Amino acid sequence: MGTERRAAIDIGTVTARMLVADVGGGTVREVARRSTITHLGAGWSETGVLSEAGMTRASDAIASFVAEARELGVVRTVAVATSASRDAANSAEFLDRLERIGVRPEIIPGDREGYLTFLGATYGFCDERVMVVDVGGGSTEVVFGSACVAEGERTVDIDAVRSIDVGSRRVTELFLKSDPPRRHEVEQAAEWIAGELRPFFSTFRQRPAEMVAVAGTATSLAAIELGLEPYDPERVHGYPLTGAALLDTLERLTGMTTEERRHVVGLEPDRAEVIVGGALVLQAVMAYAGLSSTLVSEHDILYGMMLDPGDGSFPG
Repeated sequence: MGTERRAAIDIGTVTARMLVADVGGGTVREVARRSTITHLGAGWSETGVLSEAGMTRASDAIASFVAEARELGVVRTVAVATSASRDAANSAEFLDRLERIGVRPEIIPGDREGYLTFLGATYGFCDERVMVVDVGGGSTEVVFGSACVAEGERTVDIDAVRSIDVGSRRVTELFLKSDPPRRHEVEQAAEWIAGELRPFFSTFRQRPAEMVAVAGTATSLAAIELGLEPYDPERVHGYPLTGAALLDTLERLTGMTTEERRHVVGLEPDRAEVIVGGALVLQAVMAYAGLSSTLVSEHDILYGMMLDPGDGSFPG
């Protein structure tokens, strides 16, 4: 079976990302990967709208992605927008901007986002009872299921998927208002996160055999633990992040100002503002899963979009 060069663009609350890959026969061979922290959703949890500055940062980043994809000979692109774009009152204005630069993203519901994330995170993975968690800026997707390859055929079965409105940006804006955050702010945030996650986890009858964490919060925490400078995706992919290491890093980051966090080895400076909120969410999910560690994966929703582009794909 021949391959097709595709681009996948994920427009998140904090980060805009693109993967260009040659896809065929159920395989994904990466050609280029780009990521830009845009903070599209900055202020959105308080105002209910995407700011002019956030939309400009995001559209500028995506315009550069589109130009590079064309230079690389991409024949098909799929683009999605997630939490902030789902919830903002002016998301149509943002989509109009993207339309003018040649991107027609689909604002996908949370369960679709969870499905695509699971599909990507379990690429090359074979296990039963696996939980995939994607801590985003505005929401967190938690998916429970199994994935395996047998006799050359890949099967994915999802038992439960939920998109929960807790994320690094949302937690930061709602609770972590001091710099550095005060202890009572952190405690209130942790209590709220636990309450939001509890209804989903209360339905579980068995713990997962494995947990896989994707996206910027998890990969950043792994990079900090590894002391990576520059960032090395090959070392991050598959890294076992323990609950003890997560707690140590969280306590360290919580005691710092945003400016001090910008200088932490392994952390992108522009993620310094929201990393504590994201780490609190990941810690809570790990505790509810009843596991002492999680694998960190570079295979995420972008891989899922490559393997199942859906109706949102378009030529060029």
